[in-house]
This record gives sequence, structure tokens and C-alpha cells, in this order.
Amino acid sequence: MSALVEIAGLHKSYWRGAREVPVLEDLSLEIARGEFVALMGPSGSGKSTLLNLIAGLDRPTCGSLRIDGRELAAFAESELDRWRNRSVGFVFQFYNLIPVLSALENVEIPLLISDLPSDERRARCEAALRIVGLAARADHRPGELSGGEQQRVAIARALVNDPLLVLADEPTGDLDHENADEVLSLMQLLNRRAGTTFVMVTHDPRAAERAGRLVHLEKGRLVEGA
Repeated sequence: MSALVEIAGLHKSYWRGAREVPVLEDLSLEIARGEFVALMGPSGSGKSTLLNLIAGLDRPTCGSLRIDGRELAAFAESELDRWRNRSVGFVFQFYNLIPVLSALENVEIPLLISDLPSDERRARCEAALRIVGLAARADHRPGELSGGEQQRVAIARALVNDPLLVLADEPTGDLDHENADEVLSLMQLLNRRAGTTFVMVTHDPRAAERAGRLVHLEKGRLVEGA
């Protein structure tokens, strides 16, 4: 498999007044197309920072970060926004669904800035909900869905633009064991059958076991798992 994400010599620091605080140091990593990678490590190890850099939500202090052969640092902010909307799907711990919208309307959100006609947007949303097993719940609002169903809506929203990769930040952190197991099984199925590339941050070893590869972050440096 060819590399989808290529990171080389990446550093990320923040500043507290005049003091530089390094978060990621000399980090190099490749993620192949179709991989399911789990990022683990203690709080403050830089997991979410790395995820934000891959998403183009933040920029490295120095080093190279290429996705699908394109160097993210070369993008202007407006171009980066458009690229992110087309190329990256997001799944969060707390779903980030809008309570007054139906499941289908929540899935449609990433498409609203596209030039697709409304009937095609709806068809894509219905297809995404079928993929996650929620076609019959399309008209239900988040408050009418279980936690596991809400997270599946969030996964459908992440998939609706057919992104290059899906970034999941603690996707099972707010779920009980049964619902977490269902969500992880869905992610595995999408990875194995559809070839969806997942990068997942998690504190849960059981969740990490579902990934094809474990990468451990320790004090801003990567240690590959077995």
C-alpha cells in the first residue's frame, strides 16, 4: 500500500510568554492508504496535537507533513479549509451533533458548502446512513437516539464526502462497553471492506486492539507498538 500520510522531522512547539514549550519533537511517521492506526499515550503526550496537524487544523513549527503527496504547509488558509472539508472526516468523543437537526441533516453539514444540488446531497446522506445501519433513523433527532446511534451518525457525517482519511479522537470515550463495541466493529468493517483509512486517538487498550497498528506517543516522540 502506498503512503497516504507522510510525516518527516516534524516539530511542534507552543509559547508561554517568552518560553518555548515543545509538544512534538523530531517525529516521523507514515500511514498507508487503507490502514487503521491507533495513537495511544499518556495525557500531554501530543496525541491530539498530532491529530490536529494531520487534519490541517494546526501547523507544525518545522518539518514536513504530506497527505496524498501534498505538503500541507504550502496551502493558504482558505485553500486548506476547502481541502479539509473535501478530504478529512472527523469523529469526536462527544458526537458534536446539532440537537435541533435530524440525523440526515446532521450528516449533510459537510456538504452544505459544496455546489451539489439538494437531491444529490440527500442521496449521499441517505447512502452514508445506510452504511452505518441507520437508514430507518434518518428523521430522528439526536435526543431520540442512543449514544451508540449518535456516534454512528457522526461516522456517517465523516464519510459523506468520501474523504481520504477519517480522524477519530476518543470515539468511544463517552460510550458504554456495548455501544463502544458496536462503533469499533463498524469502524473495523469500514476499514476492511471499504478500505477507509482511520487514525484514532484512544486511551482504551480494548479500542486500540481493534486497529491494525498501534503507535505509542511518549513525551512528544513516537514508539511503534508491536
